This record gives sequence, structure tokens and C-alpha cells, in this order.
Amino acid sequence: MQKLLLSIVFISLVSLSSFGQYNLDYGFSVGGSNYLGEVGGGEGVGRGFVSDMELGFTKWTIGGFVRYKLSQKFAIKGSLNYIRLAGDDLKSDNPGRTARNLNFKNDMFEFLGTGEFYVYQVNDVGGTGRYNTDFNLYIFGGAGVFYSSPKGQRTDGEWVSLRPLKTEGVSYSSINLAIPLGVGFYYTLQRKYRLGLEIGWRTTFTDYIDDISTNYINDPDGISNKTNQELLDEINSTIAEEDGNVSLRNFTVGSKRGNPDNNDSYMTATVNFSWAIRGKSKFYKSRNSWVLGKKKRRRRKSRAKF
Repeated sequence: MQKLLLSIVFISLVSLSSFGQYNLDYGFSVGGSNYLGEVGGGEGVGRGFVSDMELGFTKWTIGGFVRYKLSQKFAIKGSLNYIRLAGDDLKSDNPGRTARNLNFKNDMFEFLGTGEFYVYQVNDVGGTGRYNTDFNLYIFGGAGVFYSSPKGQRTDGEWVSLRPLKTEGVSYSSINLAIPLGVGFYYTLQRKYRLGLEIGWRTTFTDYIDDISTNYINDPDGISNKTNQELLDEINSTIAEEDGNVSLRNFTVGSKRGNPDNNDSYMTATVNFSWAIRGKSKFYKSRNSWVLGKKKRRRRKSRAKF
């Protein structure tokens, strides 16, 4: 009985090893990033999801990942990314945000653990019979953590870390949780190179990616309140011409600075490139020769024996 159990365990380990050698890949990603929060945005009341994003403030992301296919339908992936997010009220079409005149940038480090479910697969693209190229379309979801450190630009142009300043009188953590969801695809080329595209949305549990959430606690100081009377007068005159005697109030202590009812979120769109690790064992080659390709056999020269 003990020998039987050991045999089963050994066969299982060998099978998993041989299967995983082709289904393990590692690589890097590069692309764009954007965020949804209090800074910038379109005209009117802030809207959810991508409808209120400022495409002009799309920044960049770069990272690396390791993926392991558990089966034909499922895979798990770990990734580490460096992401920049930014926004500026002066680029907004909302007069209230333009008058507030705040901006930020945030260089974040993100670690994600995700699961991929393959919804469509083609093992032999083009039907060549050589299985050189395959295609995989998937959806993914999981959990992650990210390090966040927003900076604001003073009226003199200097960038200052905002979290230590407690611009709203609130202490918030630099480490936060995120829930990633998205869709992607990749091609496996020449049986070992994988090239793909992935779009992902991150739901977070913080409203301070941009350092803005509740009310003003300071008079104008160039950081927590960058607005000035000249800017207010300019915007008020424009509003008066369009809507009559409507004007923006001054941004004083206790007045609204952000909206604490909605947390910040962000998204990325990346191009991914990776290398698939292929098997080397005789066991793997015997069962997966279509993956590795057949090698030409060398003919041995025979020598006559006398």
C-alpha cells in the first residue's frame, strides 16, 4: 500500500512538472495609466468609471510578471508594477474644480495576485498543423496592495510630498488595498514567445491617491489651496456671461474640498511580452513533441566488422 501511494505521488509530481514547464512564463509589461478621483475631470458633476477621466493626463506604467497555467482554462499570475498617476484642475472643464486650482502626481508601486480564466482559445492559429502560434483570450480578477505617495505643486513650481502635511487634518496610510479586474489576450509565437495586450481596472479602498477627500482646514497656503482672487474673478466673469449672476464662492476654511463618498480608482492598459519555459525531460518530450517540435535524427555510420 505504501509503495502504491508513493508511486501515485511520484507520477503526479512528474505530470505536474512536465505540464508546468510549458505553462510557466515570465516577462514584462509597458503601457499607460489613468485615474478617477477629485482632480480634473469633465464638465458638471463627477461621473463614475472611465467617463470622467482626462485622457490628456494619461501617464505610464512598467512592470514584470510571472504566470503559471494550472489547466487549459485557468492560470495564476503575480505582477509588480511601477505606475504614475497625475491630474490638474486647470485642465478640467468644471469651473468649480478649475477655480480650486489643485494638482497632484503620484508614483506608486503595485503588487497584484490575479487569476485568469480563458474564455476563448485557438491552439493552432491559421490551421497550419504545426502549432507554432496559439491565441488565448481571458478575463482576470484578484487582489493587490500598492504604495502611494501623492505630491502637490506649489505656486512657485516646487513639488512637495502631501501626506506628511495633513492638508485636510487627516492621517492616511501609504499602503492600501486594490481589487483588479480586467480583460486581456496573448499570442504564443514560435511556441515560446508570448505577446499580448491587457486592460485592467483597480477599485481601491482609499480616497487619498490625490490627497483630496473632505474639507479645507487652512487658508490659502499655496498647497492645500492654490486658488487666488484673480483666477476666481476670471471664472466668475465667464459664468456670468453664460448663466447670469452665478458666481463661485471663495475656498475658505471648512468649505468643501472633495467628495468622501467615492474612493479613488485607476486603470492601466499594457502591452505584455513574456517567455514560456519549455520542458527538457524525456517524459515531457515523449508526451508533448508537438510543442517542442521534432528534431532530425542523426544517422550513425556503420562500420563493417571483419
